[in-house]
Amino acid sequence: MVKPTHVGYTSWLEAVDAGPPERVALGLARRMNHPHDKPAGHGSSGRRSPALRARQRLGKYRVRRKISEGGFAEVYEADDTIEGIRVALRVPRPDIVDDDLLASFRKEVRLLARFEHPNVLPVKSADVIDGLFVIATMLGEETLGDALERRLTTGTILDYGEQLLLAVSQAHEHGVIHCDIKPDNLILFRGGRLRLTDFGIAKVTLGTILASGSGTIGYLAPEQALGRPTVRSDVFATALVFWQMLSGQVPEWPFDWPLPGADRVRRKVHPELVDWMRRALEVDQRARFRDATQMLVAFRRLKSAGKLLLAKSQRKAKSSTETKDWRVVRRKSFDRRYRGALGLVHECSRCGGRLSEAMKGCPWCGVSPKRYRGPTHMPARCSRCGRGRKADWRFCAWCYGAGFPTVSARSYSDRRYTTRCTSPGCGKDLMPFMRYCPWCRVRVRKRWTFDGADGRCHKCSCGVAKEFWKWCPWCVTKLRGRR
Repeated sequence: MVKPTHVGYTSWLEAVDAGPPERVALGLARRMNHPHDKPAGHGSSGRRSPALRARQRLGKYRVRRKISEGGFAEVYEADDTIEGIRVALRVPRPDIVDDDLLASFRKEVRLLARFEHPNVLPVKSADVIDGLFVIATMLGEETLGDALERRLTTGTILDYGEQLLLAVSQAHEHGVIHCDIKPDNLILFRGGRLRLTDFGIAKVTLGTILASGSGTIGYLAPEQALGRPTVRSDVFATALVFWQMLSGQVPEWPFDWPLPGADRVRRKVHPELVDWMRRALEVDQRARFRDATQMLVAFRRLKSAGKLLLAKSQRKAKSSTETKDWRVVRRKSFDRRYRGALGLVHECSRCGGRLSEAMKGCPWCGVSPKRYRGPTHMPARCSRCGRGRKADWRFCAWCYGAGFPTVSARSYSDRRYTTRCTSPGCGKDLMPFMRYCPWCRVRVRKRWTFDGADGRCHKCSCGVAKEFWKWCPWCVTKLRGRR
């Protein structure tokens, strides 16, 4: 996996119009072809100053070795000759030091001085030493990025993830957007303590957020790539770190579902935790959690309900590859037969079975998510259930939600309308498997079916494919005669 590259946005945003995310992604790709380009005026000479040497003295600190190098600063391990402890020294790279950069680091020190949290890395001291701006912090054992190079248990991953949520929630409660959440900015200490660092490019949310100054390619929300970060951008980056820890891969634009490594994630964690990550990774930021605090509350709700890990019986791998192959053949046979008739455009987050937007639940495993997150061919979505709606509908045809605030006065035809509402005084058009009339909100009593259905559900009387399904997708009832 290519390691994300740290770049400044001011330069490439000038070359890329603040247009759609597709254009921004293209601009990023072009920018990464020239990773050493930087805006004019950064640094005095444009040439790299020599790094600090081992045993070199900086005030009371004696440098031991360089630990890492980022887009803004170099990090060194050093001895504090007064306190007799080892510390980490962060020194802005001499070749790019200017007044704006020093102001950024001074701002970070002031921000961290407001935080007293076990999962936020505190600053021991910050001073100008021998002409260099030096920030001293506690020395951790390694970064989360280093830890991810070896195998971690799922329990450890979830523990790290919860600590990350606590740190980001603390920042958001203080009105701070971190803007650069990534494994290399998460430091691990003894006892499994995780601390978030590098607030140097964070923005304080005071009314209007100005264009972002920087970030790390690979952990950016689409709106942050366009220079408009919000607290929901941190929600997106936090979920990306979660996904990377569980799958071993960092998803890339356009973030189509299922994301890379989805099968591996489903084998490790509960389907509702997968849905939790999927909500946080929505391209449309309005569909994400409001901030990290709301994200943390939802995570702990799943934790208290025992819905983080799969049950042991579900985690056991199939001992027979023949059974696995038989299931694959069966699913493919179903797709070929019913894809067109049912509009199978979605995939179950638990079992991977093919679904349609009109289905209330998965006919393969019976899971019934509260919100539909698949594609839609409608111009808008219901804010309650996530399914598509037409501009002239007054109500959602799939859930019993409140009426839509904006309704078009124009009536739109659609070839998917196949019958009419039987409610007195209505008689409007309906699409197959609608549960409520989008015009009068009356429950639809029609016994829907589809081409090729070989039976009906004993509860709702709608058509089902008993040869393949265990559950009725229209009312999520276990089909009789199926184990």
